[in-house]
Amino acid sequence: MYNTRKKVTIYTDGACSGNPGPGGWGVVLIYGTQEKELSGAEKATTNQRMELTAALQALQALKEPCEVLLFSDSAYLINAFTQHWLDNWQRNGWRNAKKQPVENQDLWKALLTASKTHQVSWLKVKGHAGDKYNERCDELARQAIATLKL
Repeated sequence: MYNTRKKVTIYTDGACSGNPGPGGWGVVLIYGTQEKELSGAEKATTNQRMELTAALQALQALKEPCEVLLFSDSAYLINAFTQHWLDNWQRNGWRNAKKQPVENQDLWKALLTASKTHQVSWLKVKGHAGDKYNERCDELARQAIATLKL
C-alpha cells in the first residue's frame, strides 16, 4: 500500500520574556512550495509551555492526516518523543524519573493526541544557528510577545 499522505515540514519555536513571563510561539508549515505562518502569545507562561504550544498548534492546523517532519530547537520537546520520555511518564502515572508530577501534562496529553493523527518525525535543529525557518519561528514568537498589552 502506498503512503498517500501529504508530506509537510513544520518548524516551531517558543520564546519567553522572562521565564516565567510573557511568551510567544511561532510556526512555519511547508507543503511543496506553499508556506504558512502561525503565531500566538500568552501574558503569563514559560518557555517550555510556548515550545509545546507551538508544536501543538502546528499539528492541529493540519486539516488531514499527514507525514510530518517537525523541527524544533527544544530538546525538551524532541527528546520527550524520541527518547521515550512520554512512554515512561505515562507508564509511571505522569510522574518523572524523580517521582514528581510531570510539568505541562495538559500540553503533553494534547500533543500525544494530535500527533497520533499523523506520522511525525521529531527532529532537533540547533537554535540560533542560521537555520532560515528556525530563525523565522523565533522572530514570529518574539513579534507575538510584542503584541501583548502588558
